[in-house]
Amino acid sequence: MKKIVFLTGTRADFGKIKSLISILEKQPEFEVFVFVTGMHLQKEYGYTLIEIERCNFKNLHTFENHTHETTMDLTLAKTIEGLSSYCKQVNPDLIVIHGDRVETLAGAIVGSLNNILVSHIEGGEISGTVDELIRHSVSKLSHLHFVSNGEAAKRLIQMGEMESAVYTIGSPDIDILFSDKLPDLVIVKDYYEIDFDQYAIVMFHPVTTEIAAMEEYALNFVQALLADSHNYVVIFPNNDLGSTTIIKTYELLKNNNRFRIFPSLRFEYFLTLLKNSQFIIGNSSAGIREAPYYGIPIINIGTRQLNRAIHADIINVDYSQENITKALRSIDLHQTLKMDGDFGQGNSAALFLECLMKKEFWQLNHQKQFRDL
Repeated sequence: MKKIVFLTGTRADFGKIKSLISILEKQPEFEVFVFVTGMHLQKEYGYTLIEIERCNFKNLHTFENHTHETTMDLTLAKTIEGLSSYCKQVNPDLIVIHGDRVETLAGAIVGSLNNILVSHIEGGEISGTVDELIRHSVSKLSHLHFVSNGEAAKRLIQMGEMESAVYTIGSPDIDILFSDKLPDLVIVKDYYEIDFDQYAIVMFHPVTTEIAAMEEYALNFVQALLADSHNYVVIFPNNDLGSTTIIKTYELLKNNNRFRIFPSLRFEYFLTLLKNSQFIIGNSSAGIREAPYYGIPIINIGTRQLNRAIHADIINVDYSQENITKALRSIDLHQTLKMDGDFGQGNSAALFLECLMKKEFWQLNHQKQFRDL
């Protein structure tokens, strides 16, 4: 029996790996462990550990990696310490990590330095921020790669990764997007006490490389929303450096009946709200990944999603209040079209399982090799 540790630090990455954990737990060949850390354990961000516990996974372990200094390097160091200790207890055959968070980097470091196979979900993508540096670093520390599309696979091979270690399975959250088990909108609105007939979704995250200007950017954004007439469901940013600045600015939205503000939303409930929204505004990857599949108009602000693979008609604006306002005035007239997308067809979990069931998957040399083009 192969032991597999999944690491999750945010609501976003959990949405990506949930279907993968679920499908492996049903297989007698695997024993699955879930290492929960990061935002999941922070009350100010909704304490989303509760949502993971509702999944009833067999082996759940929590580790608090939050530091008072809230700098990414110290969070990385603390996560490495906690995960290393846990892996010495479990002795896993594989660590599965996702994306470009510091928790992800910790998983890659612990695995690669302890002779444990590391599998990276959604490597090979570009964004133009510090996240991209982390993502590529994780890829170089990982032995196996599950990518969302052919472009990402091509980049990894360009980075010297072996083609035989790169598997294109699509983006796992698309599995949930296409699920026929998403809750009805009435249920979601009742659960979160949202009484809007029509609404848009706000998701605005800090950009760590632009931290000096984030207060100005957040204020411009909020002032544009206040001057607008749409109703909004506002979701807190992730916990990167600068998030407290954005959350503090959201205080200006309180006691305004056009806004409902939430630290976090259950992923399936969020998808139902997104699917039925007028548009999404901010700089979240949800505007690049999920929204196009539902044909939802998108206003993307600033540089956070710069260079990401985009398969939709997106209104891109800078951080100025004037241009955000201009986009909001035109959004209701914006023609949208459901996109097939290039991130899979909702069968990522099945493809993931198929790969892990192959003998050659487990026979990969732990000593990484560089392949010249």
